[in-house]
Amino acid sequence: MAHPSRTSASFDAQADVAAVADGVDAAWGWRPADDSVAASPVSLLRLQGPDSLRFLHGQTSQAIELARPGQWLSTCCISPTARLRALAEVLVSEDGAWLVIREGDGAAVRQGLDRVLFPADAVELGPLRQGLLLEPVHAAGKDAQAAQSGPAADPQWRPLQGAEGFWLGQSLLLPDPATAVAAELEDEARALLARPRLNAAAQERWRIQLGWPACPAEVNDDTNPFELGLAPRVSLSKGCYVGQETLAKLATYDGVRRQLRRWFVAAAEGPAPGAALHAGEERAGVVTSTFALPEGGGWIGLALVRRSALDAATLTVDRDGSEPLTLQLSLPERFVAPPVGAGGQGRSEG
Repeated sequence: MAHPSRTSASFDAQADVAAVADGVDAAWGWRPADDSVAASPVSLLRLQGPDSLRFLHGQTSQAIELARPGQWLSTCCISPTARLRALAEVLVSEDGAWLVIREGDGAAVRQGLDRVLFPADAVELGPLRQGLLLEPVHAAGKDAQAAQSGPAADPQWRPLQGAEGFWLGQSLLLPDPATAVAAELEDEARALLARPRLNAAAQERWRIQLGWPACPAEVNDDTNPFELGLAPRVSLSKGCYVGQETLAKLATYDGVRRQLRRWFVAAAEGPAPGAALHAGEERAGVVTSTFALPEGGGWIGLALVRRSALDAATLTVDRDGSEPLTLQLSLPERFVAPPVGAGGQGRSEG
């Protein structure tokens, strides 16, 4: 016969494991009650002239020079050492392109581009404009695949009918948010604009659930695209561009030393951004974003986890005068693993 206290302890342990599993599922399975919209402010910069694509090709991480009118490419604005300055979308047109800055300081990006624009470059930089990106978020019970709004294999943008704007897949980009009241808008746009908008808390929860990096929490002078799961925004075969040498070395020599992960903890108080993660006695990473779930449901967030701890299911955060917090780790929905061994493809072309 089993010892009574041991049997009780075993049941308690199983109950704890089940409670944690239920909490994790609830944390990462969230959807709004109704079909909604995530509304994000963006900065837009118009580039015109025959050298516009060549110029963006050399100043961002994506292969843009040979893109065709109508194409939509996701890219990163990076420093010469491949540190992130902004995340952007490029919408190619007949006479240039729109640079849509989703994360980062739009004014700083424009200033940086203007600084390296030579008189011989046939490129005209327009004024910086403030716009709005509306991304659909499907309600609970809808197909999870339909809830994702991102570029297709060969993504195209299309113009909004009835007002100035761009369709990016299911998402709508409005260079002038006042467009939303235009009576002539097409039915698809009217339907999207009629959806309720996520409030700030719900939108932050959605961002963390997807693993979308934000500025300055994850997009900053201390991170590179591969660490944040943004490999599709980087071309390793297009030749010389700002930051290319560093990114090529990271890929060639498997040099990405940390990666973005999301975490959950069933606790009344969660860790603060900047809190150190530990695997036993070893430093294992740092918390970058935190969010308190409603009704005491615990905390979720994002963290940069060191390579040595990427296989760990849990990591801990120390607390003054209390037991360490144990964070349950998982891979963000939109994270794409860094490339390995591909970094030398275009290095001789520069």
